[in-house]
Amino acid sequence: MSLKQICTVLPQYALPHHMLSGWMATLTHCRNKTWKNLFIRTISRVYGVNLEEAKYQDLEHYANFNEFFTRELKDGARPITAAADAIACPADGVISQAGSINGGRIFQAKGHEYSALELLGGDAERAAAFENGSFATIYLSPKDYHRLHMPLSGTLTEMVHIPGRLFSVNNTTVETVPNLFARNERVACLFETEAGPMALVLVGAIFVSSIETVWHGVVTPPSISAPRTWQYPDNPPLLEKGAEMGRFNMGSTIIVLFGKDFTAWNGELQAGCAVKLGEAIGRVLK
Repeated sequence: MSLKQICTVLPQYALPHHMLSGWMATLTHCRNKTWKNLFIRTISRVYGVNLEEAKYQDLEHYANFNEFFTRELKDGARPITAAADAIACPADGVISQAGSINGGRIFQAKGHEYSALELLGGDAERAAAFENGSFATIYLSPKDYHRLHMPLSGTLTEMVHIPGRLFSVNNTTVETVPNLFARNERVACLFETEAGPMALVLVGAIFVSSIETVWHGVVTPPSISAPRTWQYPDNPPLLEKGAEMGRFNMGSTIIVLFGKDFTAWNGELQAGCAVKLGEAIGRVLK
C-alpha cells in the first residue's frame, strides 16, 4: 500500500460517515445568502464548474448550495443520442471501469472485484438476471451535472435501498477498499427494457447527503440497518430514454448493469475516459 493510500484511505475506516454526511447536508441546505454564494463560487472555481451550461446562471436563483449542485442545464446542452439501438450515457463523469460480469463478479480495480449479488442486496434471483452480462461504472466529480438519466426506455419493476458505509469513491479509495461499491450505501433501480433487464445502482459516498429518484423522492436519508424494497406490479413508472430518473445531492457513482448478450459497449469505453450525458456508450444487440 502506498503512502498516499495510507494517508487518505485508512483514516476513512474510523470516520463517522453518516454523521459527517448529515453535517454536510446542513451546510449544503443553508439559506444564508453570504454563505451560499461563497460556497458556490469556491466550488465552481476549485473544480472548474462550467456555469455557462446552467439553465440559471445567476447565483441568486439558488436558495442554497444543493439547489446549485443539482442545477438544471440549458435545453440542448446534453442532446440524447438519436440512434434507436444506442445506449445513452446516464451521467456526466469518468468511466471507472466497464466490461463483462464474469461468473457474477464485477471488476472494481486492479486486485479488487465484487459480486452482483452483493451489489444488488443479496437477492439471488435479482442478481441472476445479470449473470455474465455487462457493467459500466461512472464516477461523478463535484464539477459534473448531478442529475441521472435513462440509458434506454424502461419500465421500473423494483427499487432497493441497501444500507452500508459511505467511503469516498475517488480513484485512490476505489483502488484500496475491497468491495467498495457493494459496501457503500446505495439505491438499486431495476428496469425492464428493450435490451432485457437493466439495473441502475446509485452508490452513496462520504458527504453525499441524499439520493433521490423522480418517482419516489428522497430515498436516503434516513439511514437503515436492513435493506428495504419497493416493487411496482401495478401501473409501474415508464421512463423514456434520456428522461431524468434520479439525482445525487452531492456527488458519487452510478453503475449500469445489463443481462447476457443483450448489449455491447463501445470499444473506446475504457477506464479513465470522460463521458457526457446522452452520448452513445454502447448499443443494443437484441
